[in-house]
This record gives sequence, C-alpha cells and structure tokens, in this order.
Amino acid sequence: MRREITGYSNPLLKHIRSLREKKHRKRAGQFLAEGLRIMAEARDAGYLPEMLFRVTGRDLHPLEKKIENEVLAAHGDVIEVSADIMSKLSGKDNPQAIVGIYRDHGTTLNKIDRDAAPIWLVAQAMRDPGNLGTMLRTGDAVGAGGLILIDDCTDPFAVESVRASMGAIFTQKLVQCSWDEFTLWLRGGKGQLVGTSLQTDTDYQAYRYHAPCFILTGNEAQGLPAEYTATCDMLVKIPMRGQADSLNAAVATAVMAYEVLNQFRR
Repeated sequence: MRREITGYSNPLLKHIRSLREKKHRKRAGQFLAEGLRIMAEARDAGYLPEMLFRVTGRDLHPLEKKIENEVLAAHGDVIEVSADIMSKLSGKDNPQAIVGIYRDHGTTLNKIDRDAAPIWLVAQAMRDPGNLGTMLRTGDAVGAGGLILIDDCTDPFAVESVRASMGAIFTQKLVQCSWDEFTLWLRGGKGQLVGTSLQTDTDYQAYRYHAPCFILTGNEAQGLPAEYTATCDMLVKIPMRGQADSLNAAVATAVMAYEVLNQFRR
C-alpha cells in the first residue's frame, strides 16, 4: 500500500526510530537499510523491504521506481515522508532519500552448508560495527560463504554495520553463536580453522590453506583468547615492518582472505 505520513508522532514512525536500538530490533526481528545502493544490492540478493520510506516531492531514479513497484506487488508498504521526518528516522542531519525496513535474516550453524564456499570468516567478540560491516564486505568480495560471529559481538543489523557492509549484509550468511557451539559444529565435518595471532612465527603466506577454510579474527583490543588459539589448526602472522604491532582487525581479515583466495586460485 502507498501512503503518506506527515505527523512526527505517528506510532509507526516511533516504531521505526526504535529500530536504532538493539533490543527493539531483536524484539521486532527487523532492521533498517539506508540508501538506494544498499537496497539495490538487497534486491539483487533476493531481499525486498517490508516497508519502504522515501522523501516526497522529488524525481525518482528508475531503479527506485522498480523497487517500489516490486514492494507494492509483494504487498509491502511504500510510505512518503518529508525530509525532516526522514532525518528523524535515520538519525542523520543529511539522510538518504530512501530507507528500507527488512526482516532479520540471521541463520544457525546447522543450516549452513560448509561446502557452499571455500572461505568462511569468523569473528570473535568483534565490538566495532564498522569493522563488522567491513568484514561482511570483504567476505562478499572474496566469495566467502558468510560471517560467523562468536561470543558477544556487536549487532550485525545495527545501522552502522549495515552501512559499512555496503549491501554485503544481504549476500553473506550470518550466524551468531558461542565458541563451544561453533567448535562442536566445525569438528563435526571438514574444515580448517586458521587463527590470526601475534603469538606465532608462521608467516601467513608460508602456510598452505585447504577448503573450506575458516579464518578466525579476534577482538580488536585483546585478540584471541589462549584457549581459542589452542583449538586452531594453525596460527599465522602478518608481518609488520613499521612501528605498529598489528593491523586493524577488519584489514587483517581482508589481507588473510585474499591470501587464501589467491592460493585457491593458483
């Protein structure tokens, strides 16, 4: 259904604004994605928003029109609002002109086919939403199957994570679980667990990886706990030539993922 909302106190607008908080996203099973580019990526991956909000009184991009028509055909809602209301929804002074409300599509380990991709990314206690979103984007770039989040990670469906993923939130499988759940599942089938660590002398380019390869990255500040590194099939280290002792977690994951990909390509 197509309609317009003009009042700031509308109950639906209050609900959408509440989705900026994790507890409300979890309760509703919904999240926000901002901008035509991300929504186009979602459409290409087979996801349409349940509700589409757009700023009224402007010319529409042809792709935006196409997405709107598909949302309406799927019995979703297209809701026109003012630029001021859109700013309230997005929490930004200069918001995107279009926002989609999507259903949370996280999955579970037992629904993952580990043979569906040669590379899988695993993050332990990742706290920064920008890093998490960048890891999703890296996973998409290297053809990874998805991102498995271990322990208390930041919410992948937070606005900041979705924005940083540049649409990869819709192309990558997403699982949130405990370390014990992950290791029990992993050892129930084939799969090589490779951890990035400063506590090893093995150069990341000297080791030969095997598919499916699960690349494990630890918390930004603390790295991997000792009991986690002990479970890995191999620990590898990215050499540092300058004064810094390590790379940003998302950057290190990208370096690792491309080394694994390049070995598989060869």
